[in-house]
Amino acid sequence: MKLVIATPLYPPEIGGPATYAKLLAEGLPKKDIKVELVKFSEVCHLPKLIRHFVYYRRVLHAARGADVVIALDPVSVGLPAMKAAKKAGKPFVVKIVGDYAWEQGRQRFGVTQNLDEFVKTKQTSLCVCLLQAIQTRVAWSATRVIVPSEYLKDIVAAWGTSTSFGTGIPREKIEVIYNAVSLSPLGMILPVVTALPRPLAMAAGRLVPWKHIDGIIDAVAHLRREGSQTSLTIVGDGPEKSRLAAHAEKKIRENYVFTGALSHADTLATMKSADAFVLNSSYEGLSHLLIEAQALGIPTVATRVGGNPEVITDGEDGLLVPAGDTSALARSLARLLGDDALRTRLAARARESAKRFSTETMLARTSDVLTHL
Repeated sequence: MKLVIATPLYPPEIGGPATYAKLLAEGLPKKDIKVELVKFSEVCHLPKLIRHFVYYRRVLHAARGADVVIALDPVSVGLPAMKAAKKAGKPFVVKIVGDYAWEQGRQRFGVTQNLDEFVKTKQTSLCVCLLQAIQTRVAWSATRVIVPSEYLKDIVAAWGTSTSFGTGIPREKIEVIYNAVSLSPLGMILPVVTALPRPLAMAAGRLVPWKHIDGIIDAVAHLRREGSQTSLTIVGDGPEKSRLAAHAEKKIRENYVFTGALSHADTLATMKSADAFVLNSSYEGLSHLLIEAQALGIPTVATRVGGNPEVITDGEDGLLVPAGDTSALARSLARLLGDDALRTRLAARARESAKRFSTETMLARTSDVLTHL
């Protein structure tokens, strides 16, 4: 069997699709599935629309000699890959790890709803509606849709119900396959991070509104007022960086670091050096970083949203708090940092729990889906 993977990213680029594409490219050949990668990043230097047409032609060329085409997002590579697969007469599979229309709506088009409300509400922005139509069309056209959590299965199944499609994506064609986490060798820790006083809390991710990094800063500020010397490291970059830096300067003033974007290896090393990992999102499909923190045995506090409860069982291998509740976040973080026995117990169980997200399990499930289309 020969598989074409249409991917928006590939290492050394960072991000979930890059990690996933590499795991498929290296692992599926061991299951007698040949892989050809078509990387969208190789056409990104071209003007908009032209890049998508050129990418479509590249996928089409690869698809003519393949058995299946899989796209690793429903819009940028999903639409041209869908059309290429249809033109070549080959089965089409799409991997969906989030709602692109909602994410762009939150960042660019004035959407304020959370994702659960968004998918049930008719939108007014023409740009958002266009993105909804594209991702829904791609999911409808796919032979199979792969999602990394039960939560995202519910979200994708609702696509189209509030648009002109009028009905959602059939649940029977949506397959839940948990993402795999394969810990690469740890990289370097920035000296400015190692110089921070202990205890050290760490957050990571793209600095976008729904990550609510400002809530983590507020929680650390609360701990400081209570007499704790908690330091904070924030790894990542994004449109919220300037605002968050100003917020941190106002709220906690010292003993915090914004590292900017780091390599995956350096991010893991920084995470391993922390006393606690904090994820304060109001939305997560299935967080790679959360699973990596579990696999590394880093005591974790996360919000009870999206796919997070599928990764963490509250009180057993981590702590869960309500989204948007800074007081609860501060209390749980204080509890975690102040109780060595609790951190040890949670860390041990987290390592065991993370074994559910093995590369072998993901590859076996993916191979089964692809060979039974």
